[in-house]
Amino acid sequence: MASSLPLSGYTVVEIGHSVAAPFACEILGDLGADVIKIEKPGDGDDARSWAPPYWGDMAATFLSFNRNKRSVIVNLKDAAERERLRRLIVERADVVVQNLRPNSAKELGLDPGTLRGLKPALICCSIGAFGTAGPYKDRPGYDPLMQAFGGLMSVTGEPGQAPVRVGTSIIDMAAGMWSVIGVVSALLRRRENGNGATIDTSLYETALAWIGFHAANFQASGKVPQRQGSGTAMIVPYRGYQSTDGFIVIAAGNDKLFAALSNVLGHPEWATDPRYATNPDRVRNKETLYRAIEDEVRKRSNAEWQRLLDEAGVPNAPMQTIDQVLDHPQTKALGILQPSPDGKITLLGSPLSLDGDRLPFRLNPPCLGAHTEEVFGPAAAERSRPKAG
Repeated sequence: MASSLPLSGYTVVEIGHSVAAPFACEILGDLGADVIKIEKPGDGDDARSWAPPYWGDMAATFLSFNRNKRSVIVNLKDAAERERLRRLIVERADVVVQNLRPNSAKELGLDPGTLRGLKPALICCSIGAFGTAGPYKDRPGYDPLMQAFGGLMSVTGEPGQAPVRVGTSIIDMAAGMWSVIGVVSALLRRRENGNGATIDTSLYETALAWIGFHAANFQASGKVPQRQGSGTAMIVPYRGYQSTDGFIVIAAGNDKLFAALSNVLGHPEWATDPRYATNPDRVRNKETLYRAIEDEVRKRSNAEWQRLLDEAGVPNAPMQTIDQVLDHPQTKALGILQPSPDGKITLLGSPLSLDGDRLPFRLNPPCLGAHTEEVFGPAAAERSRPKAG
């Protein structure tokens, strides 16, 4: 399938670290691009040291963001090595993706203006922290900072409790996904006019995208959105409840589903109660309704509720831990758990399938500098090796 992947034949140079740019380039690699990952001498990508746990001799977190790539060591502090990298980009690259610190790309001569001046057809994608304008444009940024500053943390967690970070690097990863959308769009446009593109996105702009409906609700009502736990402010009932042996989320997102839920819970009268007859009624009276539902859900186990709710057509899902997710028959049936080519590790693969085939796990996450000689030649590989003593 590799030769028929949509980005087969394109070369992407990743000048990134941590999560945002590596995740973007992992997606591009999954789609078939030849991704050349540029890493600094010594310890390489910062994520290589995000451990324990290790899987073999590499940090498990690093492995999860860096399949389908080749690793090349370049000392960006060395003018000759920077020039060699620029030549590589001009001669071979279709796309450059970078998430260097503010102003670093320009200081190093790796900014879009410089690179596209040398190669107008090049597509340059920059993932910044706060964006290219404004008083914070030169500040660095990381995922938890953006969850806080961008407002997402203010609506995550339980009411009256301390703010809670979303339990994955959702800002970093989403910025990477926006970058891929921009890169693929620019490649399509380049087919028409032959021109490259300069693409900019940032962690802060990504955080703002995630609070879109919260912002609209505030602008419409003047009320600052609050934390809703496992629920949401606009749809009731649409949250989780404690059962006898766990936690189950029930999403009765319209009046018909609420009537079905009421029957399952043994209270068909709720569907015609003036307090609960429509969703706006239920939103206004959610506290009393939630308490009533909680009293009923506590009487049975997750499995019992799942069976009864499924029979009634009411959407529901028990909360699973990661081990349960990986072991579930649904996860296994999708084939999304993919062994590496050498069979030593298994990672969650791309959520995309093309013509019924999941995007393949073609290359192991690379050891640091494993492909320097392959890309630059033996002399370059020798210069990049750590000096003894």
